[in-house]
Amino acid sequence: MAAHPPVCDFGASAPDFDLPDTKGNRHSRDSLMGEKGLVLMYICNHCPYVIAIASKLARDGAALQKMGFGVAAICANDAEAYPDDSYENMVKFAKAHGFSFPYLHDETQAVAKAYGAVCTPDFFGYNAAGELQFRGRLDGSGRNPSPEDEPREMIEAMAEVARSGRGPEAQTPSIGCSIKWKDG
Repeated sequence: MAAHPPVCDFGASAPDFDLPDTKGNRHSRDSLMGEKGLVLMYICNHCPYVIAIASKLARDGAALQKMGFGVAAICANDAEAYPDDSYENMVKFAKAHGFSFPYLHDETQAVAKAYGAVCTPDFFGYNAAGELQFRGRLDGSGRNPSPEDEPREMIEAMAEVARSGRGPEAQTPSIGCSIKWKDG
């Protein structure tokens, strides 16, 4: 069943974290923060909504980095119940899709809970002050990728954040598979 995150809670602070990436390095909110802000993407390896946009995530992540944003993807799914989302498969997924940004492993799911992440994909865009300004979708893709000439909603919103520090008032929530929470 598809899940939708809530609308953007403008101005909410980005919680701190300390997570490993697929190359064995550790990252925090502050170490990832770019000059213009930070974009975090909750994804996983097996979700058809993520698979449909994986090449666009790589493309847009690199574009956001060029704009001055720190970028990272985070997998918080229960890898025991969903082995496709294991750390080892995260390494393969990041490499296969050419991610230029860290792909972080939230094994305890504490960071996903702190952010209020709901689905994969789920996007959080922060300005340079660490204030939430975007909680929308990448583009019009769903279980299938949208055409390449469709508006790049996240890129357009974050370009506005880079210029003004504020995201657009109108944002379309992402859609995807629910995060696979551990029991208990």
